[in-house]
Amino acid sequence: MTKLIDLVFICSSVILNISVSLVYVVTKLGDMALTQVFGGIAVSMIVPFTVTLLGYVRAREKKRIIISNGIVLFYLLLELLLDYVLKIPFREILAIHVPYIVVFYAALFSMMAVSFEKNKKMGYVVIATFWILIGCLIYNLLPT
Repeated sequence: MTKLIDLVFICSSVILNISVSLVYVVTKLGDMALTQVFGGIAVSMIVPFTVTLLGYVRAREKKRIIISNGIVLFYLLLELLLDYVLKIPFREILAIHVPYIVVFYAALFSMMAVSFEKNKKMGYVVIATFWILIGCLIYNLLPT
């Protein structure tokens, strides 16, 4: 059962990285409809990450695995709260945006660490999608 939970975690990590990457690209292109679609896909990863967290707790996994999964879930819940529930322009408010960025990168590094520990080859896939995300972020930040 743990192997299935590991697979769900790794696949969810890849999907989250790719969907956030696509959010950056379509935002840069000005397509807000697709931004909402890909943002919705990213936030929907709350479900599989909750399942994996519960699976890891039930299997009495190492604390660092459980905490790392919790960090990813915390980021997704924060994203849901700020972007979809409160709908505040938090990216323009430095006092909110800086802690958000810290949580975001903590989640990304947590996904890479757990993926690598669970399956080294798939860990490289998660790292590759992380670098795709970074490339898309740079593209998004470049002046037009």
